[in-house]
Amino acid sequence: MCNLYRMTKATAEIANLFRVRGDPSANLASEVYPGYPGLVIADGHVRAMTWGFPLALKGKQGQALKPRPVNNARSDKLGTAFWRDSFAHRRCLIPLTAWAEAEGPKGAMTRTWLTLPGGEPIAVAGLWRLTPEWGEAFSMVMVDAAEPIAQVHDRMPAILAPDKWRSWLEGTFDEALSLCRPWHGDIVVERTASPWSARRAASA
Repeated sequence: MCNLYRMTKATAEIANLFRVRGDPSANLASEVYPGYPGLVIADGHVRAMTWGFPLALKGKQGQALKPRPVNNARSDKLGTAFWRDSFAHRRCLIPLTAWAEAEGPKGAMTRTWLTLPGGEPIAVAGLWRLTPEWGEAFSMVMVDAAEPIAQVHDRMPAILAPDKWRSWLEGTFDEALSLCRPWHGDIVVERTASPWSARRAASA
């Protein structure tokens, strides 16, 4: 599952690419972690939202704990109660330039980055909703991984080609579900020596 991604393009560049309105004040950190803000395209705008739907947790004594960000939505669970309303009514695009997965032995995992050739921005299928905890929040749709990604992880973000963007945003439930499939285009895999330090996030 994806717990870290890069977005190295400015908000204005993303707005031009997706032909939507952009908020010039929404430039954020180039590396995005669960529970932190990232850019999404929703309702004709580039908007900053928190990455992850809040999952309520309780301690051993029943006390409320800080929510955990559920930042990945498995495509085979989009019809469940946790995701269904957002999938039916609030789909978005998540622009990114690369995403990371952890590889290596436990305790010594390193970051492996995956991106399109040339580092072109990627549009990933996403969902969003308004939350009482964090305001607007989004989650990334995950599908079975195709080669060569399957050598790194068994799942990957649902990448959408430009001719599928509108169908994802405006299509019916079934039309959108049909777009949740592995990406079979070229993917560049960059293994690094950088230690994996992304926070663990919940998955539903």
